Amino acid sequence: MRPELSDAFTVNIAARNPRTIYLQVGVGSFNGIYTSNGTPANNATVNVVSVTVPAAQVGSGTVQTMTTNSTAARSFYDNFVFCNAPAQLYVGGFYRSTANTGAATLTASSPANLVNANGDSIPFNQISWTSSGNGDSGAQPFPAGTFNGATQTIGTINRNQWAESCHTFRYANSNFVASGTYTGRVVYTLSTP
Repeated sequence: MRPELSDAFTVNIAARNPRTIYLQVGVGSFNGIYTSNGTPANNATVNVVSVTVPAAQVGSGTVQTMTTNSTAARSFYDNFVFCNAPAQLYVGGFYRSTANTGAATLTASSPANLVNANGDSIPFNQISWTSSGNGDSGAQPFPAGTFNGATQTIGTINRNQWAESCHTFRYANSNFVASGTYTGRVVYTLSTP
């Protein structure tokens, strides 16, 4: 267990130039570990979160837990096993700067609907998430929520702070829909002032 852990995992990091932000949603890349002078790297992987609803359950209102193809479980901050893949998707990163600026904001942009090959749709607000992390108790930096089919704020990272959460996604399953594979992409963006 992380000794500096109190409620959720946010930790102060040293101010340094150049100003840097790092965001990881699912699988990411890092050269080493942050606490051992590691540095961020690029990773173009797009992870998938999915669920197969049994035919007898379609539209029943029985919430369906989703899983991800992400294998990311360890934090690049200190190599701690923070998330439980494939049930959870890692969401984390840092904002570092010597300038006295505000917090970095994490947003998620989702389309209005998930759509299948026939053009049938499921409103994206049928997908929600809970937020936690191994060893955590209390408020998360990226708390639970529901996609709204637009751009929404997921959370913030204060200047000179590392923050992370693990999201478990759920499909509300409250609409009776035609069979098929429904897809839609959520884009996460971390921006600084």
